[in-house]
Amino acid sequence: MPGLPMLRALWAYRGFIWSSVLREFHGKYRESLLGAFWSVANPLAMILIYTLVMGQLMRPTLPGYEKTPFAFPIYLCAGVITWNFFSEVVLRLNGVFIDNGNLIKKSNFPRICLPAIVMVSAFLNFAIVMVIYLIFLALVGHWPGSSLIAMLPLLLLQTGFAVGLGVLLGTLNVFFRDVGQLTGVVMQFWFWLTPIVYTLGALPEKVRPFMALNPMVGLMQGYQQILLTQSWPAWRPLWPLLALSLLLLALAAWFFTARVGELVDEL
Repeated sequence: MPGLPMLRALWAYRGFIWSSVLREFHGKYRESLLGAFWSVANPLAMILIYTLVMGQLMRPTLPGYEKTPFAFPIYLCAGVITWNFFSEVVLRLNGVFIDNGNLIKKSNFPRICLPAIVMVSAFLNFAIVMVIYLIFLALVGHWPGSSLIAMLPLLLLQTGFAVGLGVLLGTLNVFFRDVGQLTGVVMQFWFWLTPIVYTLGALPEKVRPFMALNPMVGLMQGYQQILLTQSWPAWRPLWPLLALSLLLLALAAWFFTARVGELVDEL
């Protein structure tokens, strides 16, 4: 099983991974006067914009929540924040080996550490934004309660899907550079084909059955159920995504293991 040597390598190099994540995080704000404050200011500004602008315009599109002043910002942020985490992992993994070509050529370390650094860094960014969002929910009196626990399996499922897809695309991108360009375009279309800035009910009835082909629909609806309706998500629609995630993780591990020795030559 190719996954076991990878896990052992990640554990052995955990110090290298964590120090790289911290160095990247500090490097973003090293030359700025306010430093890491910007890691809080940016997501806070996003939430405020969605609340003040989109909340008034789009509130009527949520049946049953017309009289709830913050309903649409809660719905929108639930999707945007979690989608941004998914998008950051996939897009950064898509170019992780090419972007770190010089490091791969000069240093001897398990190459799987690079995807791990991306994943941990993206999760750190996501955690900061999510904490701010949860504070916002508490302030407006819309705390999700015990259903918040259900976010843990959703995050685990989303991370597995993003990592499997990202590592597979990142490895392919080393050998076929068009993959990197195509992924960016697909991710833009994928976002708008997922009910994040609109509701599934806003679509024509003829279109709705086709949304079942999008594996991210059930996941986004799960987050929206937890954070907007304060209820536990429906698990059955997530089983296809679980199967797809396991398949992608196995395929990515196999392809990466088979091709990792050729990375230096291609880079």
